[in-house]
Amino acid sequence: MKLVVVGLGQAGGRIADEFARIAIKVRQDRGLRIVTDILAVNTDTADLSSLVKVKKDQQHRILIGGGQTHGHGVAKISEMGAEIARSEKDNLIGIVKKNDRFYEADAIMLLASGGGGTGSGTLPVVAQAFKESFRDKPVYAMVALPYEHERQTEERAVFNTAMCLKSTHAVTDAIILVDNQRFIRKAQSLANNFQKINELIVAPFYNLLAAGEENKPKYIGSSVLDTGDIKETLVGWSGIGYGTVDVDIIPKFRGENNYLKKNMESQRGLYAMDEALAEMSVAINPVDAGRAALLVSGPAKEISLDMIADLSERLREVAPQAQQRMGDYPRERGVMDVSIIMSELADLAILRQFFQDSKELAVEFKERQKLRAVKADLTEEAARDVPSLLE
Repeated sequence: MKLVVVGLGQAGGRIADEFARIAIKVRQDRGLRIVTDILAVNTDTADLSSLVKVKKDQQHRILIGGGQTHGHGVAKISEMGAEIARSEKDNLIGIVKKNDRFYEADAIMLLASGGGGTGSGTLPVVAQAFKESFRDKPVYAMVALPYEHERQTEERAVFNTAMCLKSTHAVTDAIILVDNQRFIRKAQSLANNFQKINELIVAPFYNLLAAGEENKPKYIGSSVLDTGDIKETLVGWSGIGYGTVDVDIIPKFRGENNYLKKNMESQRGLYAMDEALAEMSVAINPVDAGRAALLVSGPAKEISLDMIADLSERLREVAPQAQQRMGDYPRERGVMDVSIIMSELADLAILRQFFQDSKELAVEFKERQKLRAVKADLTEEAARDVPSLLE
């Protein structure tokens, strides 16, 4: 599967940078192309300058709203981000269309943080514009949710996230939710956490995108999870997970122990699958999934039909209501990994919490505005008879 990747705002740009890194790696290591173009869009010049892998020209690192923000961002005011996006959307559509490989893209992936101003504000507007302009390509969004400390201390981050999610859900084919808090490593510095989180967020896409583009017969699985399967799976609220296990520690069985070898191989696949479920990008109950896809990748000799059958049975157990799609990709060396998509999720506790908190904040914001207006009137009244030095 080939994507057009567009990162919006600071967080979206950083995730796009990680997509660029794995796209380069897949191209170098496997000779495959999993993206047709990667763009970073921002209202902040410094954020664009901090990227490493996204191409440095103005057609790939795109500053918008320069006349309003002078390249210094929108200060978490998502309404301003949305306003800027509305004025710049035609320009963005034109830039995307100019890429010579755009026609090869199977879908568009938009990336943003829900809590900021530029990303959360531009995402629904850009998504709607792309959906209307590129009707033959699904438009997906990946939204990074605020950290726990942001939810507790930054009211605006909660309000932005709720508005962003509600608006984006109405105009995209699927939203992959990423709860940053689930990826925090407390022993690491903040900068290292950001980098590692972005790596973990993007890791599942390495094989998911490459499997359907593979062109060497020995690396094509017995059941290919291709573009059509992913398109049919990604619908509505979604989460994605990734698990891996080192296959070198599997003992070498011979002769009468062949059954034990097969059993161990299946156990390794199930271990990677359980890790993927435990490390989903957002806390979910798989029972609520209407669609699910699983891709197992590893050395060809380690992927057996028995393992695939065991993984399929396990997937049916945890997500009994889901339309299931399975695939294998005999390409990795030394490791076995499992990538899982859980989609069409009927219920997500974290979503309900954001929406409820936002409704309460909206009422509180109105009350605060009224109180400020009353106090301002009192101050103006007190100053009415004071002489002025102005003519």
